Amino acid sequence: MKKKRRKPSKRKLGIRKIIGLGILGLFALFIIFIGSVNLGLWGKIPSKKELSNFQYQMASEVYSADSVLIGKYYLYDRQPVAFTDFPEDLIHALIAIEDERFYEHSGVDIRSLIRVGFKTVLLGDNSSGGGSTLTQQLAKNLYPRKERNKTNIVVDKVKEMIIAKRLEKIFTKNEIITNYLNTVSFGDNTFGIESAALKFFNARTKDITATQAATLVGMLKATYGYNPRIFPEKSLGRRNLVLRAMYNNDFISEEQVANYSQESLNLDYREFDYNAGIAPYFREEVRKEMLRWIAEQKDDTDYNIYTSGLKIYTTLNYKMQKLAEEAMVTHMTKLQHSFEKSYGSNAPWLKDKKLMEKIAKRTPMYKRLQKSGLSHAKIIDSLSNDKQSRIFNSWDGDKEITASTMDSIQHYTKFLNTGSLAVDPTNGDILVWIGGINFEQYKYNHISQSKRQVGSTFKPIVYTTAVEQGVSPCTYFSAEEIEYDNLKGWSPSNSGNKDEAYLNYSMEEGLSNSINTIAVKVLEQTGIGNVLDMAKSMGIEDKLPNEASIALGTGEIKIIDLAQAYTSYANNGKHIQPILIKSISNHKDSVLVEFKSELNEKAAFSTETSQIMIEMMKSTVNSGTAARLRNTYGLKNDIAGKTGTTQNNKDAWFVALTPKLVHITWVGLDQHEIGFSNTSIGQGANAALPLFALWMQELNKDKDFDIYTKTNFPKPSASVLEALDCDPVKRDGFFKRLFKNPNKKKNKKFNG
Repeated sequence: MKKKRRKPSKRKLGIRKIIGLGILGLFALFIIFIGSVNLGLWGKIPSKKELSNFQYQMASEVYSADSVLIGKYYLYDRQPVAFTDFPEDLIHALIAIEDERFYEHSGVDIRSLIRVGFKTVLLGDNSSGGGSTLTQQLAKNLYPRKERNKTNIVVDKVKEMIIAKRLEKIFTKNEIITNYLNTVSFGDNTFGIESAALKFFNARTKDITATQAATLVGMLKATYGYNPRIFPEKSLGRRNLVLRAMYNNDFISEEQVANYSQESLNLDYREFDYNAGIAPYFREEVRKEMLRWIAEQKDDTDYNIYTSGLKIYTTLNYKMQKLAEEAMVTHMTKLQHSFEKSYGSNAPWLKDKKLMEKIAKRTPMYKRLQKSGLSHAKIIDSLSNDKQSRIFNSWDGDKEITASTMDSIQHYTKFLNTGSLAVDPTNGDILVWIGGINFEQYKYNHISQSKRQVGSTFKPIVYTTAVEQGVSPCTYFSAEEIEYDNLKGWSPSNSGNKDEAYLNYSMEEGLSNSINTIAVKVLEQTGIGNVLDMAKSMGIEDKLPNEASIALGTGEIKIIDLAQAYTSYANNGKHIQPILIKSISNHKDSVLVEFKSELNEKAAFSTETSQIMIEMMKSTVNSGTAARLRNTYGLKNDIAGKTGTTQNNKDAWFVALTPKLVHITWVGLDQHEIGFSNTSIGQGANAALPLFALWMQELNKDKDFDIYTKTNFPKPSASVLEALDCDPVKRDGFFKRLFKNPNKKKNKKFNG
């Protein structure tokens, strides 16, 4: 006999009904909530049109002439690349560890969400992940979460699901992977796989290996915690986990996992930092040039140097620049030691309290305190309080010390600085640019900003004017010192102790040995106005002093302008303007503009004058003030040149001229009040010339530079050789010596 099934009581039916209605109500509320999010009641959601038109903020790249990436300008360090540039191992690593069912879902992986929810809620497994698909992560990359509280997390998750669904309808799977890898953060202010590959492995995305791909993809879970630069061991473990996931998804074999897991990280970290890296002063000048170019664009373009992904192809030669910077560190380290030793305990930065306070007054911090109403004494007292500081400690690296601002001023005042520039005079290309010793601490660019007295490097312009006016190179001028009555008793003298009262020098000898008294007499015969006109026609636009002292280089000229003037000698009297940028392209590598420097139409002087001056400056190198190039550094290249040292040893200069190079170096202190303690240390031949010599020695070792190192000047014409064919020195005749008192200075008026 069958038992009759007992009917549920009305009470139980009521409970079930309530539960069912509750579930339906919650489901309805959830649907309403999703609908409200979709309608934008919890914040705007981008439309399909907006999603299809989104654009990356892309870093602009700076390349050397030999195609090396030397720097970037960016808000976010990102350089998008195409899907075709992604190695297969990179895609497999990404899918294996981040979204195994990527090709099966349509933006939201419900199965994965249920799995994660079950493990997290019921089993308490917090390591089960978040269940977000790559498409959802892309949504988060494109529209980052603004607030991080529990309520907003739910809203943000729903928003990302909706955006993910829309993205899947707009883009193919490959396009989603492309957009994801181009937007995701890898830490260190680096966005996108291309920037990450360059930063951590100095490699393009298309060239990274399976282990490098696994390392970079492994970072995505925690960009700081798995950063291979900071935590190499944790990064290595995470990389191997990614490799195991690739094996579990049949992307690589077990043998490959075993082999790959044995490899070290092999980082080749490159920091594209504004203050660091190669040629920072050059990159800053390029940045300024780019901002000027962008401001001049009058069409519908809206370029931004920090976000438009422009590609800037410069004239800089990477290998030359690297060698020049190494030469600078080698020489300046040694020179700095000699400089400090020469002053000893009596150095002005140690003894001259008033000078240090004077320099302190120029600092932004002093000026801020002054604006607040503090007296000078209270400001100095405030600047004398100790604090923890990081200072530039020569070229041995930075150093953490406890010091006051006044201590820091004293420390930085003692450092010699430099500017070094190399230009190809045949096309104006700037090949090397060193604007100072340390860009982070000394932002002032000595190539393009600093105007310093150029000393004897101006003398060739005086002599050029004379030769062009018909003064024969074999004209003799007395080396006798003269006091000029109409110039307030100005009496230019020569360096050294040589008795020159009875000596007369040819122009070639006067220039090659940098005889001051001869230069002034050549100027007097030539005329100050004519020399100033010559300087202008050679490309020096800045106003120079209309004074006789111009013969000794008292005019203040920028290094880049002096270089432009010297290009005239390599181009038969026509100067060429130095340039930094060859071309600019957009992010797709379409050329936007090209730049080319042209020779000045009008020659400042004749070909014959050019040849005469080159031969005279060759003598400077072969037997004159720059002879160290031959006898100390062993350089056998075809080189003309000119040394320079200014009054009180404030500035040391050297200009080197070859058929394919104009190289100019200045060395001195940023504070004009301090110079070298003595001429032997501070003269151009000792302080500035070695920067060129050490660099040229390295160029000579590399066949790639043969075009610069093995080229010779054209052979001078017969008339030029004849014009220079004379004895360098003539001694006064017997009767002239008889009636001349060598101990009495001659007085006369200057008539130039």
